[in-house]
Amino acid sequence: MHAHALVRSVPLLPRNLGISVLHVYRSVISPLYGDVCKYYPSCSAYAVGAVQQHGLIAGTARTAARLARCHPWAAGGVDDVPSSRHFRHKLTRHGFVVPMRKD
Repeated sequence: MHAHALVRSVPLLPRNLGISVLHVYRSVISPLYGDVCKYYPSCSAYAVGAVQQHGLIAGTARTAARLARCHPWAAGGVDDVPSSRHFRHKLTRHGFVVPMRKD
């Protein structure tokens, strides 16, 4: 990896650490609940997408707002993460955010 690519990756570390935590939650804890989410994608999948698109802080805030909307009287339905106009990265096959290659 070139030094410049490494430097461009450093700001993405908090985002990718958050995604790592969410992956662990989705593989260990989420299956214990079963399919109970009223929304599609599920709240944990929404959280991954929100952190990928908007970063750790803004993605966490969007996820908290989504969780606040999830209550017994909610209608549910499709609730996709809004795309960020400023998202200029690439996703790995495991969902981690990496800088676009500049060859």
